[in-house]
Amino acid sequence: MRIRWLTAFLDFPTDQFGAEVTFWRAIAGSTVSPPRGERREFASLEPFNGDPHLRVQRVDDGPGGIHLDLHVEDLGAATEEAIRLGATTIRAEPGDGYVTMTSPAGFVFCLVDWQGESERSRPIRWPGDTISIIDQVCIDVPHDAFESETDFWERLTGRPTTSTSRPELVRLARDPALPIGILLQRRGREDTTATASGHLDLAATAVEDEVARHADWGAEVVERFENWTVMRDPVGRRYCITSRNPRTGD
Repeated sequence: MRIRWLTAFLDFPTDQFGAEVTFWRAIAGSTVSPPRGERREFASLEPFNGDPHLRVQRVDDGPGGIHLDLHVEDLGAATEEAIRLGATTIRAEPGDGYVTMTSPAGFVFCLVDWQGESERSRPIRWPGDTISIIDQVCIDVPHDAFESETDFWERLTGRPTTSTSRPELVRLARDPALPIGILLQRRGREDTTATASGHLDLAATAVEDEVARHADWGAEVVERFENWTVMRDPVGRRYCITSRNPRTGD
């Protein structure tokens, strides 16, 4: 299949929705679109330029999380291909324009009809000259499922894997036409979480300056590493601020 656009979806329980949308709108430097959906449960974080690649959703059950939307030209053919590669269908209603699926390790994603999105938004330059953008979804994979899950995403997207400085991290080669990159992280053996989940990564030119900006909005530092800092947003959702080129993702 040809993936024409990628969107990261932040899924929030009802009691977190308003405050979390405010936080992530501020962090992304965006505005919020009018709500849509039968229950007004969806909205886009609208960049100042380019097409949206971040969206939010209010969910009625569970703790929420992160999922990916893969925008495709032929939804039926893409669904068949994903199933052939090992995905499982959760929801596929005629006329919806999307199919909800899980990867072999249990990460939720959607195949959706492509609506012509094509213009990547530019990173935001903040006071103090830090430049940043939310541009990556990291899929956190159970230890023993890592190789098969990596193979699934490599074949589904048609993007080869590239090595990183850490053996537990594998990146799919970036498609320069797409606004979101995909990183896969192998969990430690001591982590007994049964299914894959995900978190967002920001690329920033000055990690510590970006950390301070996020702290002003209520986020907290969880752990610091050489090239990234793990953060916790105001309701406890983890994400990372990473030292990468915000324009290329490298």
